[in-house]
Amino acid sequence: MTGSPTAQHQLDLVPDALLAGRAADGDTAAFEALARRHGPLMRATARRLTGSLADADDVVQETLVQAWKQLDTLREPAAVKGWLLRIVGSRSIDHLRKRRNHVELDTAENQLDDTPRTKAQDPENNAVNASRVEALKAALAALPEEQRRCWVLKEFNDQSYEEIALTLNISPASVRGRLARARITLARTMEEWR
Repeated sequence: MTGSPTAQHQLDLVPDALLAGRAADGDTAAFEALARRHGPLMRATARRLTGSLADADDVVQETLVQAWKQLDTLREPAAVKGWLLRIVGSRSIDHLRKRRNHVELDTAENQLDDTPRTKAQDPENNAVNASRVEALKAALAALPEEQRRCWVLKEFNDQSYEEIALTLNISPASVRGRLARARITLARTMEEWR
C-alpha cells in the first residue's frame, strides 16, 4: 500500500468519481482506495459467478490489472463500480469457459446455510438441508448462464435491476426478463422443496 494510514483513510472518504479520475491520471494510491472499497464486492461477485474462491481471487486480480490498464477508457468515472463489476463478469465467464466441465456452484450452500452447526442439531434436518442446497446448486447450474448471472447478482448481491443492467451491460428490461425466466425455472425445479 502507498502512503500513511491517515492518508489512506482520507482517500477512503473520497467519492468514486474523483478516485477514478485520479487513478486514470496514474495515482496508484487512488486506485488502491478503489480496490479496497470495491474489492470485497468484486470478490463476492466473482465467487458467486465462478463457484470457486480460488477462481474468484484470480478473477479479481485479473480485473484489477485490466482496470488499471484501461482506466483511461472509463467514460463516466462515477460509474467505476459498475465498470469494475462488468470486468469481473467478463473475467468470470472466461474462467467458467476454461473449466466448463468442472463447474461447481458451492456458493449456494454458503449463502443458504448461514446458521451455525451444533452437535445438538437434528441429523435428519441436516440431511434435508444438505439435499435442498444440492438441489438448488444443481438448479442454478442448469440455468442458462445469462439467467444465472442476473439471479446471482439480484439474490446474492442484492443489486437493483439498474445496477445489474450496468454490471452486465444490458438493458433493465433484459434484466427483468432474464430474472423472470430464471425464477420460473427455479420455482418449477425446486417445487418439491417448498
